[in-house]
Amino acid sequence: MEAAQTSVDLLGVKAIADPYSFFGALREHDPVHWNVDHRSWVITRYDDVAAGFLDRRLSSNRVDPVYDQKLSDGQRAARAPTYAVLSDWMVFKDPPDHTRLRNLVKLAFTPRAVRALAPRIEGIVDEVLDLPPRGTVDVVRDIAFPIPAMVIAEMLGVPVGDRHLFRAWSNAASTVIFEAARDDADRRRAQEGLVALSEYLQDLVDRYRMRPADNLISALVRARGEDGTLSEREIVNTCLLLLFGGHETTTNLIANSVLALIRDPGSRLELLEDSSLVAEAVEELNRFDGPAKMVVRRAAEDLELRGRHIAAGDRVLLVTCAANRDPRRFHDADRLDLRRAENRHVAFGFGIHYCLGAPLARLEVQTALPRVLARLSDPAIEPDRLEWLPLLLTRALSSLPVRYGG
Repeated sequence: MEAAQTSVDLLGVKAIADPYSFFGALREHDPVHWNVDHRSWVITRYDDVAAGFLDRRLSSNRVDPVYDQKLSDGQRAARAPTYAVLSDWMVFKDPPDHTRLRNLVKLAFTPRAVRALAPRIEGIVDEVLDLPPRGTVDVVRDIAFPIPAMVIAEMLGVPVGDRHLFRAWSNAASTVIFEAARDDADRRRAQEGLVALSEYLQDLVDRYRMRPADNLISALVRARGEDGTLSEREIVNTCLLLLFGGHETTTNLIANSVLALIRDPGSRLELLEDSSLVAEAVEELNRFDGPAKMVVRRAAEDLELRGRHIAAGDRVLLVTCAANRDPRRFHDADRLDLRRAENRHVAFGFGIHYCLGAPLARLEVQTALPRVLARLSDPAIEPDRLEWLPLLLTRALSSLPVRYGG
């Protein structure tokens, strides 16, 4: 069956404001949708998305083909610094390179290693929540960003006085990483952010090579000396991935969760009254309105899906937010249910690319969320002030002003 030559704007107002209704319509009526404008297959049903994560015919390497095949010589030269960073990220690698890079850092993110961080995470949360008894707070800027940023910065070995530096760099870099660049000016700003982060981390790598400490950068430097397969550039770019990935998605999960619970007072009260519910609640909030809307794959060979022919080289979007609201998999899928019994969502991915930092993200949000809700008593938001960032791959608020304390 040929793909219908239709298109819907994946970055349009409706898609950004309410991706669940937008992609839900595709899930029901065109679950393997060819999008002309984005030149991508849009996959929206749970079974297809989960299978797509496991299908080796769908490659994670979406960086090399763009730079090698789809850019002119001038474009390739202009974006070379971006390529030099992203081409080393394990999330854009297939085995064996993915396995090699992941194995070098995975011990830092095991459940046991993460549990050891619990006291420090609690201290950071309490520090961030040292707020006036009443007033207005921007949950994104003042709470959701600093908590995971401080945690991953400490893990890497970023000095306390430098933590403010990477907020602006990270915001700029997210434009290219999450595919929100609309023009060359956007891409230039994004590239400048990536380069600045890379140069800063190279300085830290050099510093910890001379004076090792108990942090991830020192561990990677040591691993290079012992293993011999890790290049200097891979050390820096892996640190950049951990720094960026270690706070960006968790920031959005905290902010989206606070918003969802303010909008649902019954669920908010339920969590406040029963702290033992927090682990289940975080899983449900990640399913219900998590930070990941979709992930990108590239067809390494021809394949068929629901009667549609996906050709080698085609771009494929696995829409996790639509899969996580699929009524074929989740009962009453559009309802927030903090006690949901069956909740095998795909918000953290699936298979070999399952999110390396998932245990850390879970602990941070499980620690922060009850404290945030308790601190922001009688919360109120102004719906007309909510603005979702126009990002293709992630679900993120630009800010979340909350009045609290009556």
